[in-house]
Order: sequence, then C-alpha cells, then structure tokens
Amino acid sequence: MNRDISHLRENYGFGTLERDMLQEHPIKQFSEWFQAALDFGVMEPNAFVLSTIDPDEPTLPDSRVVLMKEIKSDGLVFYSNYESHKGRSIEKNPYVSINFLWLAMERQVRIRGRVEKLDRSESEKYFRSRPLSSQIGAWASRQSSVLSDRQPLEDAYAMYEAKFSSVEQVPMPDFWGGYHVIASEFEFWQGRESRLHDRFRYQKLVDSWLITRLSP
Repeated sequence: MNRDISHLRENYGFGTLERDMLQEHPIKQFSEWFQAALDFGVMEPNAFVLSTIDPDEPTLPDSRVVLMKEIKSDGLVFYSNYESHKGRSIEKNPYVSINFLWLAMERQVRIRGRVEKLDRSESEKYFRSRPLSSQIGAWASRQSSVLSDRQPLEDAYAMYEAKFSSVEQVPMPDFWGGYHVIASEFEFWQGRESRLHDRFRYQKLVDSWLITRLSP
C-alpha cells in the first residue's frame, strides 16, 4: 500500500442541518432525505447496514448490508431468509440498529428499533413482484449455511428452475419473507467542515418525538 491511510480525509461542505429544517416526525424527515438521495442519483440509496446480536455469542454484534423495500409510517421493511444467521439473530433478539450512508450527499441516518415479521400475505405480494431468477434463488440458497464450493448452489438453482418450469407462479418458501422494523430512535447526520457535523436525534415518546441536537 503506497498511501498512508491516516492521511485520508475529506472536508465536508455539501450542506447544513438546522433544527428549523427538520420535520416533526422522523419518518417524514427520512422520506424527504431518501427522496433527495434518489433525485441526486445516489447508487442504491435503499441499501443499509443492519446490525444484530449474534444468537450464539450474545456479546458480539453482527452487521451486513440489506435493502430497504418499503417505508412505513412507523419504520421500514426488508426481506430475507428467516433461517439465515440474521434471521436466527432476530428471532433470539428482535432489537436492531440500522445505518444508511449517502456519502455523495455527506449524510447518514441511524435508526434503532424492534423487528416483527410481516404478514405472509404482504411478503407474498412482494415475492411475486421479484424477477423469476430471484424467486428461484430464494429456494436455492440456504442462506448462511456452509458450502464446500459454488457448485452445490448452482446445482440447487438448476434443480428448482426445472421443478418450477411448468408452474404459473413460483410459490414463496415458508422460510423466506419480510421484516418490519418499528423504529424508536432516529439520528440524522450532515457532514460539516472541520468535523463539526450536524447531528439531530429523534426519540420516541408516548405520542410524539423528542428532537435534540447532539455534539459531533
């Protein structure tokens, strides 16, 4: 490596964030920022880091990138294999942390909340909207299980592709579906010069949200 990592540094100056610029409800604020990221052309702005607690090692967190597929009035939705490592983690401890990073706009959104499975009817509606290859892939992949090499995965895909070749609609696996993250806390972060970033936290009260500015 030729470059000293310690000297990698950007001086942010894309925008500012003030209290009077914020919506009173964090979902409205998040939707506003998400639309701005779409309009700006951020690549996959619905990608976020999901952190859970390892069910086998409860002192250790796990993180991975997943894709948001819906914004609800109280949180957001993503889909996954229920038998995956993240699925087992959520089953054991349904509290998660989420991080969206839209670096092109020097913005970050952190969310904490509790996860519930979506009703099967909602999951099936989304499953039917997926490309056929993704539907078959959901059957073929035993997500997070150990593979000796790639061939067994490709063989499983070919097998399910043949199995469902004559059906009108690929059924949704019982082990696959949606998760609804019910948010209890949001933080909106806007990069600023000299690392004096703007940070605002929303905390859920009974019927409103408490908004506070945080030190960077």
